[in-house]
Amino acid sequence: MPNWGETVPFDGAPVTVERDPARDAARAELLNPAYHRHDPSLLERIRTWIFDQLDRAFGAVGLPGGGMTTAVLFLLVAAVLAAALWWRFGRLGRTARTAATLFDSTGPATAADHRAAAAAHAAAGAWDDAVREQLRALIRGLEERTLLDVRPGRTADEAAAEAGRVLPAHADALHRAARTFDDVVYGEHAADRAAYHSLLELDLAVGTARPTLTGAAG
Repeated sequence: MPNWGETVPFDGAPVTVERDPARDAARAELLNPAYHRHDPSLLERIRTWIFDQLDRAFGAVGLPGGGMTTAVLFLLVAAVLAAALWWRFGRLGRTARTAATLFDSTGPATAADHRAAAAAHAAAGAWDDAVREQLRALIRGLEERTLLDVRPGRTADEAAAEAGRVLPAHADALHRAARTFDDVVYGEHAADRAAYHSLLELDLAVGTARPTLTGAAG
């Protein structure tokens, strides 16, 4: 009888095969893709692992196992994770949005220019554009009155805060106007006729308001 690693050919003479090469050959043969055509995919293996972990976790706390229970709780966990991610990255997005400037880079324009543009947009029913131009008109008017310094890169919130210190009686309305501007610019809410007319009335009010000089910016 041949020893390990020996094969006997038809003529009866033993042929010796080294043990390590034989093992390597067997391993190489098992790696043949033909033997793994029906293996589960990576996604299936991950899903199976997650379900196994959930089954163990539910068993540890005395909850009934089973495919349906596992699937339902898995969906609940996924929903919680999705909500947490949305809150996290949505919050970051809302924070980052305040970096957008009130005036674009197309060049300086007077308050009258912005008011005319706002009125034209309003006449066409383009309320989002009308709201944007009307707040720009309001802030540019305060700059022209030297109640605010001309500062490129100012955001709507910054402009409203600075104007509110100069005109404290209108601070709350200015803050609401900046919120309206941001909501329109970043697509959270669509503007309407009421939003435009509210800004128009505020522009008229601050245009004749007396400043509090001790709080002036500039």
